[in-house]
Amino acid sequence: MPPAQRREQLIDAALQVILEQGYSGVSIEAIAREAGVTRPVVYDHFPNLGRLLYALIEREERISLEQLEQVVPDEPGDLDPIELLAGGVKRFLEAVASRPATWRIILLPLEGTPEIVRDHIETNRASTEERIAKLVRWALERPELPDDLDVELIARAIRVLGEDAGRMLLTDPKGYSPERFEGFVRSVMALVLR
Repeated sequence: MPPAQRREQLIDAALQVILEQGYSGVSIEAIAREAGVTRPVVYDHFPNLGRLLYALIEREERISLEQLEQVVPDEPGDLDPIELLAGGVKRFLEAVASRPATWRIILLPLEGTPEIVRDHIETNRASTEERIAKLVRWALERPELPDDLDVELIARAIRVLGEDAGRMLLTDPKGYSPERFEGFVRSVMALVLR
């Protein structure tokens, strides 16, 4: 197996071990077993467990942030605010469904999650909330929306509700589909705009 491919396989194996056994179950031995290789193969690619876990955090963070950039754009262009919000919720949940392992470690943190992982999640959560607030400010410039709403609270509510929708999707994907949440957001926005 080419080195880059083997490296990804080992990171995938580490993620699987974390999801199945929690962070306390992670070891070079457990990762090697999950990947179907020997410990020396793991050490050929990562000098120690810490470096492997750092590579895992770095990869999953990069992937989740790339997905969030598609959901919460910097510039909304000429999109309708309702379409931006409802479509954003659906795109976020489709992202969660496309990489459930990535989003499980973010939205359903396990007991014993290392502080560095929690810190990365909180930093990215705050950054995402700032991006949402920017879009809320943009939306409130539209004449059809009330202009006296609290931007900070709206942005936080959108983030919290989005994260909760992601948790619901991860724990019951048949009961809580992206389409169901998209329809709900459209219904709520119709009530707000009356």
